[in-house]
Amino acid sequence: MDARSPHMTPDVAGWRADAPITKSLAEVNSTVAIPAAGRWWRRLLAFVGPGYLVSVGYMDPGNWATDLAGGSKFGYTLLSVILLSNLMAILLQSLAARLGIVTDRDLAQACRATYSPAVNFLLWLACEAAIIACDLAEVIGTAIALKLLFGIPLIGGALLAALDAFLLLLLMNRGFRFLEAFVIALLAVIAVCFVVQIAAAAPPVAEVLRGFVPKSEIFTNSDMLYIAIGIIGATVMPHNLYLHSSIVQTRAYERNDTGRREAIKWATTDSTIALMLALFINAAILVVAAATFHRSGHSDVAEIGQAFELLSPLLGLGIASTLFAVALLASGLNSTVTATLAGQIVMEGFLDLRLPSWARRLLTRGIAIIPVIIVTAVYGERGTADLLVFSQVVLSMQLPFAVIPLVRFVSDRRKMGQFAIPTSVAAVAWIVAGVIVILNLKLLTDTFFG
Repeated sequence: MDARSPHMTPDVAGWRADAPITKSLAEVNSTVAIPAAGRWWRRLLAFVGPGYLVSVGYMDPGNWATDLAGGSKFGYTLLSVILLSNLMAILLQSLAARLGIVTDRDLAQACRATYSPAVNFLLWLACEAAIIACDLAEVIGTAIALKLLFGIPLIGGALLAALDAFLLLLLMNRGFRFLEAFVIALLAVIAVCFVVQIAAAAPPVAEVLRGFVPKSEIFTNSDMLYIAIGIIGATVMPHNLYLHSSIVQTRAYERNDTGRREAIKWATTDSTIALMLALFINAAILVVAAATFHRSGHSDVAEIGQAFELLSPLLGLGIASTLFAVALLASGLNSTVTATLAGQIVMEGFLDLRLPSWARRLLTRGIAIIPVIIVTAVYGERGTADLLVFSQVVLSMQLPFAVIPLVRFVSDRRKMGQFAIPTSVAAVAWIVAGVIVILNLKLLTDTFFG
């Protein structure tokens, strides 16, 4: 099915001839210098950064609930699902980086230059819904962290979360590398917090390693399958594909075949290493839950507040709960930065509409804060936990609308030339896309009709 109208003549590369050509994130495009000579690690370091911004979405507050539920209820069994979803993420993010580097377009711009205005508008609405859902999870996660650390009521915490509307503006004004350094520093805080908790939990290494081996009971046990689907749905984030295809273009690599080939290599290396950190964080949440809650018979722990209350007493480490909440707050702040940036990329790419960063942030935060305040006031903390789950369901609904165009574009030799992915990689990518669509459909069916 061709989504283009007859008057929208494609050029030789398959892009719409009337599509505007604008640099993605023009204010920072090609601003990070790449050394022309020197040792390989200097060039790698020049590309380090975008992968870590992307990895934030794979360990945001929305992932915590599914990882906690999986660990407390089923021990280490679902570690294999986290590994599988991470491998999917590595593949999809490498494709997003390739698209941006080869075409000088982010995923939103590529859609705008391929599909009709009506289709583009629907894709934009779907992506905006995903970003709002992600923002909703960040507001809830940040509010919960502020409550756990400082006793601030959830409504007050949600209102305070609006103040970070200016955080991205401040960081971007200091330069894109400063933004990347901020994100990496918070990721390091999260990692240190969980290293301490894992050391305190002292999980049996053999059991943890066995957990990474897939087991048939994941498919035969309906409760386990439901949480497994939730883990995959909460891990692969649609807005990350738009984000990555844009921010890789902040590097000033040579815009020729040789420069693009090297850029693809280093950008893929960067994102793969960063996503291995995301694998560690997600696995750590599940391992801590399994070693602490499942082992002690607390198999019903699925909420962040429950985990906070039980961690220190069960581990016998007074600081354990505090570290858990600090990691959650760092996760919420990081997710705020990357989701805002993704929102800017999507709006500019699909609509060629440019809003000031502060206006964009206040708009999306306001949309996310209102339901949190209403649900908290009416239903209390339990309602907020349900709202967090609902946000992940909304994200799952939007994922195919990003994955399918991405795989289609990078497989197209007219658009990608010699950089189109090989048939074997395309086959794997389409299988991954199909698995994601099927699992998300099942998740939605079980959520609303199960």
